Amino acid sequence: MKLTDRLLRRDPERRALRALARGVRKLPERRRPDESLQLVVDLAREMTHAKYGALAVTDEHDATQGFVTSGLSKEDLRGLRTPPQAHGPLSSLRADGRPVRFDNVQTAPRAFGFPPHHPTMEALIGVPIWSAGHVRGSLYVTDRDDGKPFDDNDERVLITLARHASTVIEREWY
Repeated sequence: MKLTDRLLRRDPERRALRALARGVRKLPERRRPDESLQLVVDLAREMTHAKYGALAVTDEHDATQGFVTSGLSKEDLRGLRTPPQAHGPLSSLRADGRPVRFDNVQTAPRAFGFPPHHPTMEALIGVPIWSAGHVRGSLYVTDRDDGKPFDDNDERVLITLARHASTVIEREWY
């Protein structure tokens, strides 16, 4: 195998796009936006080796309109009661549109606002979801299975998946 072929196989964007292509083929032709977004968050969790993943869709006032998770049990979801709002560690992501990464989200400067029964999380990486020039959501994962910190390749995977989520939101959500 050529060196360029080996490098392409490891490219995070290429891997994410190939996984999306395979996943979309498995979805029904006529599907709801939340089904497409579920694929995105499941792939984000799988490809970054994360314990949990979530995708939030927000309106122009930054209120959460949709929330899709991966890796949470039904009991965990019941404990959340409401989807996250525009505060806490992810608020800067929504405010300035730049990715965030925390080795320990509990000690992050804006680490407040977790509901009482929120699953325990340590490492977190998140990226904005852009739609029509505005941040209209976020995609984030927490706690790698192998205990390693999230890296640039994880961020590139999430950015690629968030671009697909953006297309779904623009075409099917609003």
